[in-house]
Amino acid sequence: MSVESLFPRLEPLLPKVQKPIQYVGGELNSTVKDWDDASVHWALMYPDAYEVGLPNQGVAILYEILNELPGTLAERTYAVWPDLEALMREHGVPQFTVDAHRPVRAFDVLGVSFSTELGYTNLLTALDLAGIPFTAADRGEDDPIVLAGGHAAFNPEPVAEFLDAAVLGDGEQIAIAISEVIREWKGEGSPGGRDELLMRLASTGGVYVPKFYDVEYHPDGRIKRVAPNRSGVPWRVQKHTVMDLDEWPYPKKPLVPLAETVHERFSVEIFRGCTRGCRFCQAGMITRPVRERSITTIGDMVEAGVKESGFNEVGLLSLSSADHSEIAAVAKGLADRYEGTNTSLSLPSTRVDAFNIDLANEFSRNGRRSGLTFAPEGGSERMRKVINKMVTEEDLIRTVTTAYGQGWRQVKLYFMCGLPTEMDEDVLGIADLAKKVIKAGREITGSRDIRCTVSIGGFVPKPHTPFQWAAQCDHETVDRRLRQLRDSLRTDKQYGKSIGFRYHDGQPSIVEGLLSRGDRRVGAVIRAVWEDGGRFDGWSEHFSYKRWMDCAERALAGEPVDVDWYTTREREEVEVLPWDHLDAGLDREWLWQDWQDATTETEVEDCRWTPCYDCGVCPTMGTEIQIGPTGRKLLPLTIV
Repeated sequence: MSVESLFPRLEPLLPKVQKPIQYVGGELNSTVKDWDDASVHWALMYPDAYEVGLPNQGVAILYEILNELPGTLAERTYAVWPDLEALMREHGVPQFTVDAHRPVRAFDVLGVSFSTELGYTNLLTALDLAGIPFTAADRGEDDPIVLAGGHAAFNPEPVAEFLDAAVLGDGEQIAIAISEVIREWKGEGSPGGRDELLMRLASTGGVYVPKFYDVEYHPDGRIKRVAPNRSGVPWRVQKHTVMDLDEWPYPKKPLVPLAETVHERFSVEIFRGCTRGCRFCQAGMITRPVRERSITTIGDMVEAGVKESGFNEVGLLSLSSADHSEIAAVAKGLADRYEGTNTSLSLPSTRVDAFNIDLANEFSRNGRRSGLTFAPEGGSERMRKVINKMVTEEDLIRTVTTAYGQGWRQVKLYFMCGLPTEMDEDVLGIADLAKKVIKAGREITGSRDIRCTVSIGGFVPKPHTPFQWAAQCDHETVDRRLRQLRDSLRTDKQYGKSIGFRYHDGQPSIVEGLLSRGDRRVGAVIRAVWEDGGRFDGWSEHFSYKRWMDCAERALAGEPVDVDWYTTREREEVEVLPWDHLDAGLDREWLWQDWQDATTETEVEDCRWTPCYDCGVCPTMGTEIQIGPTGRKLLPLTIV
């Protein structure tokens, strides 16, 4: 049965809102399939504005894979800004997809990719606009399965009551498997309703269905246990890991945005996973092991992507791209291929100890030398040992001196404030480091025309990391330290004008901390914030710390817990954590020992180049590190 487009009802509203083009659809390489030709229908949502959501790699990859699958249809939907939300409510227009403007409620699955927890309130807006009941328990046979993925899904407990299911890890293969389960169930006449479908998904061991698990609490608020409430449901749900990325060269046909977006380039993920072992980094921990794409696949993807999209910038993405075993050959091969064209190459922030000037020169050969970004993270040698960021001050000064000497004039340094064991002097060390960078740059160039920008974010302890037990620093302390750092930089007459300073205050980090390590009781807070008008909490102009704190106080009034309990409280080793039944492959004892090593400033090597240190991922998940070198080379492109 066909589903009609909502565009005739939506179009008259668009002249009344800002950036109406973001709701129109029809981008180059977008896909609109016949509804009746598909038996499984996916609506894929990135719960933020179009300009942030369209470049998201996860959604783009699944969009393409699912639409390649016979009998399967996938369309995209994004969070609508408050101006359009108000008009949609006034005129009765439900949440729609941008591809064919079909109502989201008509789909079989609403798949939501959470890369940050601050998108939770936007999910509730989309559900409400779509006419889908907030809670999974209230949904009927005509409602889609609300399925979460992305990094934040590794602890979906704060939004568990709003979700039917969640998937951990890589989505390529499990999205296809879920589609086949739905297709088979619908083909049989949908026996047992949505409960039977969810049971079929849960019994695979790879899909988490929150309603099939009961949570018991101790009187003091701690979790007593999380246990399945029916047979056939696994005690722990495992993450998914795609091996041999060369077999999954997506996206092949990148979406080209109609409206301005935060990243306007073709991005190729050159490897997935990271074993550098930075203790604060959830992405590095949950995406293990390292799996590289080969140099030839990277070359083929870049060639196809540029041809299909017309993008004139190619970004080689990963958690630490300069660590690719063939990065020098990749950089030279691509720079040779595209020399003399309008196609430039870019690398995201680079580890100081992986950077070399030859690499930087290759990436800038066909573009402009705008600036280099490095992430020392900790302001002192001691802090970098605590977080296992093995970069010395000498490494940093030597690297930036080389860069300045080779013609770069701007360097950006990224740090965090509020790290475990941090003291005032550790943060003030950032100022000393920045001043030494400028001093060294002036000496090597003989010029005062150089810049260093210091950018600082607040640290938030994340699940499945060694710091998951750590107390989060209160926002008053973070803000005080940032003020001290700002004053130290601004009052320096010799170097202050050459150093830029950007920072985020501590309050949003506390809210993110509440959502990151929260349990199911936090769902009441999220709902209260949404009902009070909370939207787009990742945007400073929409975020309200007071709203979150007031709503948390009301929502948790009858509980033995509060915001401080979830954020600034250190956990004991034996405490059951809300995500302990969700398996990222990491051995809990190893994580705890790494947390103890952090407190004694003990560093851990990268297992790509040293013996295995038993984090547990490879044996638990049946995976292995996949790195080169392959010995292959990129051949020149044939110019026609």
